[in-house]
Amino acid sequence: MIDTIPVPEDVPFAVQLKALLDQETRYQPKLDGLRIIESAQENGLRMTARLRDFEVKDLLSLTRFFGFCADTFSLAVSLLDRFLSVMKIQPKHLSCVGLCCFYIAAKSSEEESVPAATDLIRISQSRFTASDMTRMEKIVLEKLRWKVRAPTALHFLRLYHASVLPQLNPDSKRSLNIERLEAQLKACHSSFAFTKIKPSLLALGILALELQQQGLCELSESLETLQLQSQIKSGDLVCVRELVGKCLMEYSSTKCSRPSSRKLRWMISGRTARQLKRSCYKIAHLPTIPEVAS
Repeated sequence: MIDTIPVPEDVPFAVQLKALLDQETRYQPKLDGLRIIESAQENGLRMTARLRDFEVKDLLSLTRFFGFCADTFSLAVSLLDRFLSVMKIQPKHLSCVGLCCFYIAAKSSEEESVPAATDLIRISQSRFTASDMTRMEKIVLEKLRWKVRAPTALHFLRLYHASVLPQLNPDSKRSLNIERLEAQLKACHSSFAFTKIKPSLLALGILALELQQQGLCELSESLETLQLQSQIKSGDLVCVRELVGKCLMEYSSTKCSRPSSRKLRWMISGRTARQLKRSCYKIAHLPTIPEVAS
């Protein structure tokens, strides 16, 4: 049975935060496994941080292509990082692992129309079979002990955003929108540097950077309160905020290889197209990050 973490939205903020924090450490990738990936050399035989980042960008392309929610992408990344941190896989198996994590996440997030495994394989231009994917999906679930619905940085980001939003005037509320923050989180997910950072710390780092760039000084005390409630050290928050800023600058540069859904379009046959829902063709592009606050 797949493990789930229900966090009702109608309960007080403090209760929701505590529920997420209590589960957070149980769903973190293993640091030892991440260090092995981080130190691996590019020889085509071992998993590397660069290969992981390329796979995450492919998952983001699939998420955008199918019109899936941000929850599906964040959960897929969480599953992928947790699995890679406990299993030494060869690069040739990475695409199968990644697609399985995406498939599990889509089903767990209760997307309206989850494609069949055969369609996912064809659209993603993968070279394995549906049977291979079925076997890999079982391996992933077993290695993660069927604990799927992990607290992600997206959960914390939405919770933090909802807690500070009522304190802003209408103009400031429009500038501090959750869609922009979620887009920044997606960019951070595409960098291996954030795999060793707790979801709560990453989420608060993104919010702290945005408040700084928007010049929302009136939320300084609220940010400090969130920091204390989340048991985050000031030094850690400053480091992650700077790391997020660097990541977003690189993401917005022309040197960065951004995920693209274009390569996925031509592979769809007429039969497959009829089976896919219309929203699959409405690609939601990420906004440019970062913007200069007006």
